[in-house]
Amino acid sequence: MPNIEGDTDLIDVIIKDHRQFEATFTELESHTGHAYGRKELVDHVIAELVRHEVAEEQFVYPVARERLRKGDEIADHEIEEHAEAEEVLKQLEGLGPESPQFEALVKKMIDDVRHHMEEEERDLLPRLREVCDEEELQDLGHKVLAAKEFAPTRPHPHAPDKPPANLILGPGIGFIDKIRDTLSHRDV
Repeated sequence: MPNIEGDTDLIDVIIKDHRQFEATFTELESHTGHAYGRKELVDHVIAELVRHEVAEEQFVYPVARERLRKGDEIADHEIEEHAEAEEVLKQLEGLGPESPQFEALVKKMIDDVRHHMEEEERDLLPRLREVCDEEELQDLGHKVLAAKEFAPTRPHPHAPDKPPANLILGPGIGFIDKIRDTLSHRDV
């Protein structure tokens, strides 16, 4: 069940995710070159990033398209950044710390996601706060939290990223990912 304790305002939900990503990135950066537990930490952040991206694509970007000036342009830009990140996550998913490309891809993931988070916090989120009332923000926050519960845990760069296809296929892909995670003992 989604955690509905505390504030579920959309902006707070997104920023909380961003802070958790940042904490994980800091941990990854402080242990560069140490293989123990590194793959598990990277797998964890990949799963959380995918869940976050899917939820944004399902519920946040459609509102941006609908309500913001140049909303289509903004949403398309955000989705394009997600697609680029998913390509890196997909490459990283199949590698371990022993791979020569692993650290470079971890750095690229961190740099790309930080850039995306900064843009969202500087531009998209304040603009959404201006056009949505508190009830809408609470409703969207609940929807994002619920979507993350059923979202995929692995990158699928070629999966649909716009409604209605992503709303229909996302939970099914998420279910399959959870089975794969269980069978491979991937604890995300």
